[in-house]
Amino acid sequence: MSNVSFCLEPGETVAIVGPSGSGKTTLLGLLAGLDSPSGGAVRLDGTDLGALSEDARARLRRERIGFVFQAFQLIPTLTARENVEVPLELRGETAAGRAEELLDRVGLAGRGHHFPAQLSGGEQQRVAIARAFVHAPSILFADEPTGNLDAATGGRIIELLTGLNRELGTTLVLVTHDPDLAARARRVIRLADGRVVADERSGS
Repeated sequence: MSNVSFCLEPGETVAIVGPSGSGKTTLLGLLAGLDSPSGGAVRLDGTDLGALSEDARARLRRERIGFVFQAFQLIPTLTARENVEVPLELRGETAAGRAEELLDRVGLAGRGHHFPAQLSGGEQQRVAIARAFVHAPSILFADEPTGNLDAATGGRIIELLTGLNRELGTTLVLVTHDPDLAARARRVIRLADGRVVADERSGS
């Protein structure tokens, strides 16, 4: 990455797009505090992530950041409900009621006792979305969330992500090749060769 500079507003929906190798995944890792920049700073609500210890960054991610991945990243030995409960349990919070509520909101009421292998790809991604939102993060990063899904299922996932973003006010950052998903964002940041080449707002 080189000379990348932008600010995200609370509650904003942003799509980061660009060809393979343009730096999308690298940028996502920097924004989430998974990697440290070689220069400059990444700040979340004024906190310089690079100035924190690894333990402090992990704690910040646990408390304030959510993730949705292309490959779902569910724990195969846990049920859907138990997977959703994990972020709250890591914070020492009671999880059961909130997990059931989120599973219901993503259309999986009554499916919480199923293991990931017993769920379709779309159902697994809905579990992942419920898990990402269960602790009401300040910001959620979604890395190709529709990449492993057919068009119809991907459309439902897009509706879930953008609907929960509006409802809960979570800042949503989408890394995607999916033009339909990018079109739902109020803002699109385009990368090429590790640089921001466009930063466009829909105005809607």
